[in-house]
Amino acid sequence: MMSFRAGKLSEPVPMSIVNLVAEVNEFKGRQQLYAEQSPQVLKALQQVAMVQSTESSNRIEGIEVSERKLKLIMQDKVAPQDRPEGEVAGYRDVLSLIHASNSHIGITPNTILQLHRDLFKYIPSEGGRWKHVDNTIDDVLPNGSHIVRFRTVPAVATPQAMDELCASYKQYSDSETTPHLLLAATFGFDFLCIHPFRDGNGRMARLLTLLLLYQGGYEVGRYISLERVIENSRESYYESLAKSSEGWREGEHTLLPWWEYFLGVLIAACRDFETRVGMVENTWGAKSELVRRMAERQVGDFSLTELMRSCPSVSRDTVRSVLEQMRTEGAVECLGRGRSARWRRI
Repeated sequence: MMSFRAGKLSEPVPMSIVNLVAEVNEFKGRQQLYAEQSPQVLKALQQVAMVQSTESSNRIEGIEVSERKLKLIMQDKVAPQDRPEGEVAGYRDVLSLIHASNSHIGITPNTILQLHRDLFKYIPSEGGRWKHVDNTIDDVLPNGSHIVRFRTVPAVATPQAMDELCASYKQYSDSETTPHLLLAATFGFDFLCIHPFRDGNGRMARLLTLLLLYQGGYEVGRYISLERVIENSRESYYESLAKSSEGWREGEHTLLPWWEYFLGVLIAACRDFETRVGMVENTWGAKSELVRRMAERQVGDFSLTELMRSCPSVSRDTVRSVLEQMRTEGAVECLGRGRSARWRRI
């Protein structure tokens, strides 16, 4: 039983959710001002977000390539040589298409199949076809065994479920009775519960959600990687999915945990965006403060290059100078020497 059919979007929305939606909408209202005042900064942020989104969305699914190969693939300078590289290249292409043509992409089963086909076009796969065998969402226990956490829609019922999902989304969207943010969040959630493909469901859900956000005028994901925010909050991501999917097949679930998480991701991205744009001025002090803030947000070890990606308008010399100052203060330590050295917060 999907959320749309179960009437979940007709239920009263708690004030806590209303307030979160309002906060995102306030940022949306300031979005055009930033675009007019800082076009070069936004262009740099967009380039960084493309790389981070491709890297993080694949890494969430356990797909990784080296930093050097990632850079070359994103620049389309090398052809994929193996499956992980092919999956990264496919994500790059679909993400680029969504960035460039989102207003012309309809939310239909055929469109979703085409996007899935493009996601897997560099590797032998079943890209562009609904699953033909049933699948489940499992948890892996410490001893290596699996337990079924969620039973998705059976393969035989998947085409009809996707038809209903797209039709229901269009109906609610046309009626304009539900905030677009909640529609986008619910579509992505139901897509994950249906699990219509044999592989690539998580990546497709994130891409489709980004597409819906862009179509609603919410473009923070163009400049700040929502996939990176999700990767950095992976435990909360899976926890909210688990809570909201309980009773989904019977229509007895609640969307609130997922809505709260989804809106929280957007708000975190919005705040990050405003921090980066607001701190980028033509003074060394402002730029050095931006580097310091980004360094303080790093999780685990990080390299000089990785920190520079978070501060695209700041020179390498400035980033290095700030790190050296922070090391003198005892805020960070350097692990190793030379260009391959890594850093860690203390």
